Amino acid sequence: MRAVIQRVKNAQVAVEGELTGRIGQGFLILLGVSDEDNDEDLEYLVRKITRMRIFSDSNGKMNLALSDIGGEILVVSQFTLFADTRKGNRPGFSEAGSPEFSNEMYEKFIEKCRALGFHTEHGIFGADMAVSLINDGPVTIVMDSRNR
Repeated sequence: MRAVIQRVKNAQVAVEGELTGRIGQGFLILLGVSDEDNDEDLEYLVRKITRMRIFSDSNGKMNLALSDIGGEILVVSQFTLFADTRKGNRPGFSEAGSPEFSNEMYEKFIEKCRALGFHTEHGIFGADMAVSLINDGPVTIVMDSRNR
């Protein structure tokens, strides 16, 4: 399971001009799933991301977590995080999970974030989405559950 976490001042996602999710300060998480992923990968990423201390404290040091600032989460599915660019100029996506499995893991990820008490919004799995954000910092972290 792969995630790109962007610390944002705000972010939103729309599908066909309709807003499906909007947050204030917090994390925009682009989430990719492979068929090799399991609940352990899911738990690991949710735990690491929601506890990550990358918000500034009163001294300007990255020392606060999402819960410390009352932050929100916007999750957007992104199978292209599993792009294979080693050959040719057209990426391959054979490492990305099947749509059914990936959607199931995506939904579980959202529910786990909500269960921890975070206001969590999301895009629509498999849709062509327009994502906009104001990146705060900018701070962008890339995580892979297989690289612990």
